[in-house]
Amino acid sequence: MVRVETILPGEDSMKLRFLLCWFLVFAVTVVAQTSPEIEIRQPARSYGQTIQVSAYSFVYSYEKGRQFNLAVTLSIRNTDRNHKILVESVKYNDINGKLITEYLKQPTIVSPGACIQYLVNESDPAGGSGPSFVIRWRSVHAVSQPVVETVMIGTKSQQGISFACTGHVLEELQPAARESSEKQQH
Repeated sequence: MVRVETILPGEDSMKLRFLLCWFLVFAVTVVAQTSPEIEIRQPARSYGQTIQVSAYSFVYSYEKGRQFNLAVTLSIRNTDRNHKILVESVKYNDINGKLITEYLKQPTIVSPGACIQYLVNESDPAGGSGPSFVIRWRSVHAVSQPVVETVMIGTKSQQGISFACTGHVLEELQPAARESSEKQQH
């Protein structure tokens, strides 16, 4: 049988302190036993990838299918805090997958935390309504994956539109020969 005592003001506060401490220990024990374990995951690391990200040169507006042209900005952000990445190619393909522009003449180094960007002008609807970029990057170290996004924006009169798309990995690349990649990254 459990005995319950009522503690009135003016009685010894030791009993109150004891009961409060007992209750606190009991509550912490119950919470600790029922709390799910917290799993801390490390970010995915990679030696290189081929990434595709959608872009839109225009969208259709109104019911007659008028084109609303958009400027497209491609951003490639090196999220690794310690190592460079080497962007080997940036290809802009039209809605049918045909190459429109190869933005790189030679590989480009992206420093830790840095970003490179490429622009498709609003006045250039050559890609059609659903072009895409295909980006290939590498690193001699296993690095946190870069963030590859497109931002589309357009304005006409007092109307404006903007939205973004995130890249998707098409291929995970194997580590490159260390010596040749290190020469390119230094």
